[in-house]
Amino acid sequence: MTTAPAEPCRPVVVGVAPDTSKRMALAWAADEAALRQVPLQLVHAVTGPTGGYGNEAGDQVVKEAVAFAHARQPRVELSSLLAEGQPAWVLQEEAQDAAMVVLGSYHLSRVQEVFGPLSVALPVMAHARCPVVVVPEPEHLTQQPRYFVVGVDGSAHSAAAVDVASQEAALHGAVLRALYVRHPHRLGVLEELATEQECRSLLAETVAGRAESWPEVEVHHEVVTGHPVEELANASAHALGLVMGTRGLGGFTGMLLGSVSQGVLHYARCPVIAVPLPGQPAREHEYASAAR
Repeated sequence: MTTAPAEPCRPVVVGVAPDTSKRMALAWAADEAALRQVPLQLVHAVTGPTGGYGNEAGDQVVKEAVAFAHARQPRVELSSLLAEGQPAWVLQEEAQDAAMVVLGSYHLSRVQEVFGPLSVALPVMAHARCPVVVVPEPEHLTQQPRYFVVGVDGSAHSAAAVDVASQEAALHGAVLRALYVRHPHRLGVLEELATEQECRSLLAETVAGRAESWPEVEVHHEVVTGHPVEELANASAHALGLVMGTRGLGGFTGMLLGSVSQGVLHYARCPVIAVPLPGQPAREHEYASAAR
């Protein structure tokens, strides 16, 4: 009897910034690789040729990053890549075989996110077929009991986000807050009650079934009224992470990400985990049109 070859172990890929003082993304990625018991691949991209001085500087950046990751998680298998090219495109390529991609966040303006030389997070999140984590600097404070937040709107993307959020909560021994944000409307009492119940039913339906795979995760269902970006950002204040789909209901064709996803990137105070719909194709044509 022939045994099928084992599926390769997909690594956690982390983008290494040239600024050695910014290590939150690298620390987060090393810890995540240790929890998942998978390798960690460190990727540093330089826009000029990798020969000569650029190569020496890049090698030093990578060497210091590897030393940091090894000191933090000595049992994690490490590999590194010094590549020539725009960081966003290099990381998109490495994301094809990754369990997830982890990036640092420096709270760029919206114009810088799309057009600036450091515009990495937005295109990688838009095109990667695996979850992409954007970790802010500096480290934020979490609360006890520790929790993850997942945004739910009833779309297939948010259902995929619930799967990833459940896994993360199980890995970290954390509570999961499933949050449905509905826009405020001027309704009568009966209509208000009916709308509230409809939202809770949709939330419960989206989250249902995860208990079989992650029975240890305590899930809280929450329906709040307000703007999705504001409410998700508020919920992120002391969370281990905020998980969301890259797109939700009401998205606009031609945008790199859904409007809520883009807004949360700027205002969340914890790591943001963006989850693509499984099997969704890359959207190079949308990136090209948005960059014009």
